[in-house]
Amino acid sequence: MTQRRSSATPATPTPRAPPAHLGDVPAAAGAATFAPRLLAWFDVHGRHDLPWQQPRTPYRVWVSEVMLQQTQVATVIPYFERFLARFPDARALSDAPIDEVLHLWSGLGYYARARNLHRAARILCEEYAGELPLGVAALESLPGVGRSTAAAIAALSRDERHAILDGNVKRVLARWGGVEGYPGEATVAARLWALSDAVTPPTRCADFVQAIMDLGATLCTRARPACERCPIAEDCVARRTSRVGELPGPRPRRERPSRSVYWLVVRRGAEVLLERRPEAGVWGGLWGFPEFASRALAEAAWQSAAARGERAGSLREAPVIDHAFTHFDLRITPLVAESPAPGSAIAADAAQQWYNSSTPARLGLATPVAALLDELARGGD
Repeated sequence: MTQRRSSATPATPTPRAPPAHLGDVPAAAGAATFAPRLLAWFDVHGRHDLPWQQPRTPYRVWVSEVMLQQTQVATVIPYFERFLARFPDARALSDAPIDEVLHLWSGLGYYARARNLHRAARILCEEYAGELPLGVAALESLPGVGRSTAAAIAALSRDERHAILDGNVKRVLARWGGVEGYPGEATVAARLWALSDAVTPPTRCADFVQAIMDLGATLCTRARPACERCPIAEDCVARRTSRVGELPGPRPRRERPSRSVYWLVVRRGAEVLLERRPEAGVWGGLWGFPEFASRALAEAAWQSAAARGERAGSLREAPVIDHAFTHFDLRITPLVAESPAPGSAIAADAAQQWYNSSTPARLGLATPVAALLDELARGGD
């Protein structure tokens, strides 16, 4: 395949004036002074020692931005440091087996991000000589990179002028501009994008992007924002109208769904049977226990194994595990079985393997799976 190597020297950003029309965004008149105030605050109070800032290369910024999607900085830092120690560049990430990538991601959640990083690294090595491409359109074409993430990568690593709109920025701009409605709605998002573009300066773009993210993470927080210390509080619509607690608008209320599943926990001495989960769905691509929608289906699978001489005794129900995801609750009932036979007929499928906690393989494990494996290794049920 023809390689498309990006130049190491970024193109000089072309200064752009704020858009002339912002619809009915109330605070548009203050856009011209927004960046100078924010940058002055950032120079003193911003975060300048995050691990992906030292050095702030496109690869390091890319990995950090993907990790930071829906995840706080404090949670990401140790994962980022371990990930970069093992995968210092796109080539190392591309060459690694997906199980090792997921292993280092275990516990961080939203595992599609790890799979997307791995796929994107292979594209970088095949098409861009292992480097992040120039241009937000090319960046946005990579798996797992959306409009805001692509803009953040280009701005932070190459100082290009691009507006961003991550969760923190949405909150800052919705409050400052008095933008009504839930930011997940297309019309609301369009107004916030226009406002973000209006306040983004033509210079110091990397610092500005970091500054507005820092403001949302440290002062303009979801709960108990520190408005008295905010550099843009003077013309913040939400503050002036006592609506800080109301903006941005909440997600439309829906009944929170719940699901119940059964895990077949087959033990063979110190070993436990695991299988790889499908890439689509919960914990995609990770290793876990064989999962069933009902107890009857789990028992039927165990009965089928019994016909091959694997069964030893009945299934024993272990304590229920409750796990909360962002959009639903999951109730897990482990059904423990003993399989003393030396063969592995129940694990005939290539997507299954026996796992020994005393000499663990480097596999991606969801948090409740890892916790149950630890409990089993300690002698629990």
